[in-house]
Amino acid sequence: MLEYDSRLLESLRRVYGESLEGFLASLAQPGRRLYVRVNTLRAEPAEVVRRLASRGLEVGVDEELPEAIYFTVEGPFEVRLRGRVVVAAKEAAESVALGANLYAPGVLRCPEGATVGDEVTVVTRGGLPVAEGVLVADCYEALRRRRGVVVEVYRSLYRAPRVRELPEFTEGLVYPQSLPAMYVSRVLDPRPGEVIVDMCAAPGGKTGHVVELTRGRSYVLAFDHSRSKVARMREELSRLGHLPYVEVWVADSRYLHEDFPWIRADRVLVDPPCTALGVRPKLEDRRSYRDVEVLKSYQLQFLRAAAAVVKPGGTVVYSTCTVTIEENEEVVEEFLEEFRCFEAVDVAIPRASRGVTGVYWSRYARFHPHLHDLPGYFIAKLVRTC
Repeated sequence: MLEYDSRLLESLRRVYGESLEGFLASLAQPGRRLYVRVNTLRAEPAEVVRRLASRGLEVGVDEELPEAIYFTVEGPFEVRLRGRVVVAAKEAAESVALGANLYAPGVLRCPEGATVGDEVTVVTRGGLPVAEGVLVADCYEALRRRRGVVVEVYRSLYRAPRVRELPEFTEGLVYPQSLPAMYVSRVLDPRPGEVIVDMCAAPGGKTGHVVELTRGRSYVLAFDHSRSKVARMREELSRLGHLPYVEVWVADSRYLHEDFPWIRADRVLVDPPCTALGVRPKLEDRRSYRDVEVLKSYQLQFLRAAAAVVKPGGTVVYSTCTVTIEENEEVVEEFLEEFRCFEAVDVAIPRASRGVTGVYWSRYARFHPHLHDLPGYFIAKLVRTC
């Protein structure tokens, strides 16, 4: 269930006009392709595809990005509501809806009187059934310990391979990542020998992609303000074999130029906190226009810090997984008004749409769920000219 106030809906109407309902409807569904990125430091995409196909998995290679491979998402299927239900948190429920098992950190409420072996239904906080499965652990004990599988799913709204249970995931050969997020690192275009800064790096997907694109020959600095997120990012980079090529810091990147005055970056990636209105599937979401206003101010602070650490002639790429004009075109335009030494250059992604037509210059790239069958995304490329 999407709960957006009238001002937020009006903001979205600035982008989508009469197609707003189509956009909102697309958020409730996953794309037909579930993408993963092949870790090209460890394997060639063709090799990973052969391995997966040898086990009967149907896998395709993206038409434009060779490191992007995908599984087909099947469904929707009927999910029956059984007597006992397990209530899952938002992100956990969305993963379970695609066929993932339910792990203890994603459990909000356990069914009373249920024992191991009972059949249960996993539901969202709003009561939407997303999967049927078997209770494989004492739910209350798992909830207390916050680890381990609680429900083994056998029927879900949609069906796709459980990527994190594949041997290729364990071996660090693949990383689950949306296609638009992969394009961000491609637009950044990192080169060997350069200093690359990822300002809001957790969970590390784009950082790892930069390492792969430069074959581990760039100097990558990754920052995030959350100690727990940085710890998980270190684990993920270690799984991929990328940690030796990345310097990871716990820091608030809005003050990067003050706390790390020695940084002189060739390229800076700014993927700041946003309203995430492009992420799908959304089985439930509650947002107000006030969220947009607060985050817009926050996002500008990251860009200002990026302007201070990037070298003349250097590149800043700004991206979000949201779709409002306020958090995207307006943020970039306000930044360019404030920092006249920067100019936006064309982001040429053939399959993407241009920025909002008739309102702003069409130098930016946008992905729209109902048009591209991908998450909603925005990408801008800014070059420091003086």
